[in-house]
Amino acid sequence: MQVLMYGLPILIGFSAGLVVSGAVFAFLTALGVVTRLAQKTNTQKYVRWYECAIIVGGIFGVVAGLFKLHLPIGSFFVVLIGLCIGIFYGVLAMSLAEVLNVIPILSRRIHIQRGMFFIILAISLGKLAGALLHAFIPGFYTPGG
Repeated sequence: MQVLMYGLPILIGFSAGLVVSGAVFAFLTALGVVTRLAQKTNTQKYVRWYECAIIVGGIFGVVAGLFKLHLPIGSFFVVLIGLCIGIFYGVLAMSLAEVLNVIPILSRRIHIQRGMFFIILAISLGKLAGALLHAFIPGFYTPGG
């Protein structure tokens, strides 16, 4: 009975985790995030390193969240890790926008010939400001309230 009580939820949770992580990695592959990043930075020979970093980062994130790991790494490394996470999300968002051709459609719709760089920069800085407000001002955002 103990095996069913503990083993079944463990098996179900592990299986669900495999399915979800497989879907996330398939989504990243379908968007071409890794290959596009390698092309843009002219580092095609390091694609395998990019893939390994994403997988190891995903595994570490799940383990850290599951077991509530607290690493005494200091403020510098916390900022460095936050910067890496921000870069990853930025690359993911831009890859999704590029796949959906959001930027060319936006520029045609609002009739902008030049200055798209500044629009993208403004969107990025706004996102950064919102993230910093959320992170450093307690109670700045409370869901449902």
